[in-house]
Amino acid sequence: MAQSNIEWTELTWNPVTGCSKISPGCKFCYAESMTRRLTAMGVEKYKDGFKVRTHPDTLNIPYGWKKSKVVFVNSMSDLFHPEVPIEFIKAVFAVMNNTPQHIYQVLTKRSERLVEFADQLSWTPNIWMGVSIENEEYAYRIDNLSLTPAKIKFLSIEPLIGPVRTLNLDSIDWVIVGGESGHKARPLEKEWIDFVKLRCEQSNVAFFFKQWGKPKFNANPHDPTIDAKHPKHAKGGCELDGQIFRELPVVAA
Repeated sequence: MAQSNIEWTELTWNPVTGCSKISPGCKFCYAESMTRRLTAMGVEKYKDGFKVRTHPDTLNIPYGWKKSKVVFVNSMSDLFHPEVPIEFIKAVFAVMNNTPQHIYQVLTKRSERLVEFADQLSWTPNIWMGVSIENEEYAYRIDNLSLTPAKIKFLSIEPLIGPVRTLNLDSIDWVIVGGESGHKARPLEKEWIDFVKLRCEQSNVAFFFKQWGKPKFNANPHDPTIDAKHPKHAKGGCELDGQIFRELPVVAA
């Protein structure tokens, strides 16, 4: 468990580590870069580098949290990676089922495997299920997500590296959009963001704009959130037409 600086969560919990690249959004994977640093530091959990590994010893961690938390599950991996056994996925879900005081945010690019196993899992309301989409080619992941029984379904359109025009939000509760950061970050166009935002407004879906990624991508070079000292600072800034959009999904009582 670790405190997170990801704007849409509070903590990260990694019962699985390691992954492999399957689509263009993976090209500059932050988890892979971070793993290299942790391996070099001699952190035991990352002794095998970015190879997929399950960590049964971490399954008890959420039971020790005294206050309700919002938790990003497997920020350093993908729970539905083909090398993660279904038995372990079920074990992770059991922990989430047994700790309803916490909200768990699960994000995958392996939407086909998600659909394959969805009926074998218990979808308590505290499990938010999301898929990552980076451009139009991978919009089919939305359709796969829609087939699951998850009570809250969300999209992480990050890094947004091309337009996404096929955006069926009929079963979606929340959309996160963000640009790529880092030395070799690929450009982000404002019109791509505007299209997603408009579709969210039309479908009454919560819209969360995380970041432009790099200042040079920002449509407004005077965006005050570019400044690292700004309380709402994000990489490259996070204003869109002079506003900050950090909406969250509406959860039924």
